[in-house]
Amino acid sequence: MTRMNGSIGIVAAACLAATWGLTAQAQDDTIKVGVLHSLSGTMAISETTLKDTVLMLVEEQNKKGGVLGKQLEAVVVDPASDWPLFAEKARELIEKEKVDVVFGCWTSVSRKSVLPVFEELDSILFYPVQYEGEESSKNVFYTGAAPNQQAIPAVDYLMNEIGVERWVLAGTDYVYPRTTNKILEAYLTAKGVASEDIMINYTPFGHSDWQSIVAEIKQFGSTGKKTAVVSTINGDANVPFYKELGNQEISAEDIPVVAFSVGEEELSGIDTAPLVGHLAAWNYFMSVPSDANDEFIAAWHEFIGDEARVTNDPMEAHYIGFNMWVEAVNKAGTTEPSVVQDALIGVAVPNLTGGYSSMAPNHHITKPVLIGEIQDDGQFAVVWETPGLVLGDEWSDYLEGSRDLIADWRAPLSCGNYNVKTAKCSGQNY
Repeated sequence: MTRMNGSIGIVAAACLAATWGLTAQAQDDTIKVGVLHSLSGTMAISETTLKDTVLMLVEEQNKKGGVLGKQLEAVVVDPASDWPLFAEKARELIEKEKVDVVFGCWTSVSRKSVLPVFEELDSILFYPVQYEGEESSKNVFYTGAAPNQQAIPAVDYLMNEIGVERWVLAGTDYVYPRTTNKILEAYLTAKGVASEDIMINYTPFGHSDWQSIVAEIKQFGSTGKKTAVVSTINGDANVPFYKELGNQEISAEDIPVVAFSVGEEELSGIDTAPLVGHLAAWNYFMSVPSDANDEFIAAWHEFIGDEARVTNDPMEAHYIGFNMWVEAVNKAGTTEPSVVQDALIGVAVPNLTGGYSSMAPNHHITKPVLIGEIQDDGQFAVVWETPGLVLGDEWSDYLEGSRDLIADWRAPLSCGNYNVKTAKCSGQNY
């Protein structure tokens, strides 16, 4: 009896070992790609499409043979617009699921939440959305716009082309709008704008009652000086904001709004009549004519099965970042994050506007800057663009304590906040 139990135990152990071997082999046969975007909650309106974008890019790459002879496997989690949950889900992807790279986050508060996790576990995050700058991490590659690639050019356009003299800086109450507006306030002051000509307002995520705030904006713009709203309002709060502008008969000719978080996806499925003529500053619009963009749109429509679905700027950022990661992995011959981090610097891949974007030593990329005017079909007509590509500036030239800092993640410096005056890498390396 004992011998039989022992035999059974040996057989069971052998079977279990074989199972473990098969599991390990299955894991070795694919390269896991993490997808960390909100599929529920207030940010789902923007982030769900980015999840689908990564799935499409994985599928397209697998059709080309995968990477390093292996197929890619997307691992999707839902942090549900819950900022602490982003950190938990990031750890789950890296430690439990063993992903080699993560594409994700939208808000800066979600990025700040996951940053310590990526640095502790030395993994890689591609962050595809415009942000406030004031950061450069060894583990984050910023493919969205820094302020000098979106906010500053937008203000210059309003000031120089439209003659704006009074400024409403309206944002959602979290780190991206507050820091961006701090930079813009300093920039406007340096340009000679008086403090009484700057109005700053913040509202919580998902804010829906805009009647009194829009009335204040209308009053602020009634002094005879040309007034504009620079909007860092994020997520689904944009829908009632623009609707209330229409309710109070504020047209784009009266008080133009330039938005940094309203793109084609946010405009789809809503009445765009109150928005026509208002502006957005991005680095890509679906309407941009280029062969690369035409191919991307066609691939998106085929993948999603709906030719009415739009594309937008953060989707292009994931397109650029994903292809940069593939290029760097092929160059390095491994998916090991610490090796790929170094290989990414200097990689250049096509963007969707007809040029190439490259990854700089500060982990930011080169991009064109475009100002688009909202049309009645929910698309944008480009009314202004930079003559060439602009490199993202990780530290603002307009903030005390930042203007002397640079980031360079190449050896021997390997620092995210090197002070050029003191010749020291100060504090944490980001």
